[in-house]
Amino acid sequence: MATFLDFEKPLAELDARVAELRQTAAVGSINIDSEIDKLEAKADRMLRETYARLTPWQKTQVARHPERPHFKDYVAGLIEDFMPLAGDRNFGEDQAIVGGLGKLDGRKILLIGHEKGDDTASRLKHNFGMAKPEGYRKAIRLMQLADRFGLPVVTLVDTPGAFPGVQAEERGQAEAIARSTEQCLALTVPIVTAVVGEGGSGGAIALAAANRVLMLEHSVYAVISPEGCASILWRTADRAADAAEAMRVTAADLKQLGVIDRVVPEPVGGAHRMPGEAVRILGSAISEELQRFAAKTGEEIRRERRAKFLAIG
Repeated sequence: MATFLDFEKPLAELDARVAELRQTAAVGSINIDSEIDKLEAKADRMLRETYARLTPWQKTQVARHPERPHFKDYVAGLIEDFMPLAGDRNFGEDQAIVGGLGKLDGRKILLIGHEKGDDTASRLKHNFGMAKPEGYRKAIRLMQLADRFGLPVVTLVDTPGAFPGVQAEERGQAEAIARSTEQCLALTVPIVTAVVGEGGSGGAIALAAANRVLMLEHSVYAVISPEGCASILWRTADRAADAAEAMRVTAADLKQLGVIDRVVPEPVGGAHRMPGEAVRILGSAISEELQRFAAKTGEEIRRERRAKFLAIG
């Protein structure tokens, strides 16, 4: 059964009505196909109109939708011969960040990304996509491996932020994030990032200091969550919608500000409605971006990346 967000209640009611009529038609002798067609057309029109005018807070809700594609879905839909690589060779394995070798459209790449999980057990296993220092140190190790073997790096960002627990701080969370960001900037191979859900704070930028930064249409990217911002500014998370508006967290806003390079369209109604199609669209966009660097030297790639981030702001 589909999960509907708060602002989608009228759509949920229409879908329920269509399902009810279909059930009636299946057991009865009355032909109500025309009525069903009318309701489906109305639902489609309402869906398009609703998603054409989403507020920043509504986009934040869509970015967090539990049925949105996650890292494992992109691997399954895009990557051939994926070989996961684990551990930071220092403390342990952090499953909030997953990485490995594979092929995208026949091109060998190294893929790294956040995995949130899609049910209670997997969310706990992956710590809701909130990485600890060993996760970022694993990412550093894998990026260095890619640099050594001349493999482009692709990162998929989907995290509310780095894990804020005491243990993470004791193991050097801030230093690990800074080192991971530094490693992104130091690579002589191209790095392409896609924000596929939430891009939260340093937990996101640690994998996103890239030559090309893409965002799915209904993803969000910010230095802090709207709830966290509202709690600081107004002493209440109830004003999260106001904070999201002021922070300009949407892909369109960030493209206009020059923080990201490309907005990747999603299927009508968001990636969670047609996950397979959303995965395909993003895969094509990433392949196009990687092709930009085919004739460039490692030093050119690194210099362009550094200049890009120095120019922001």
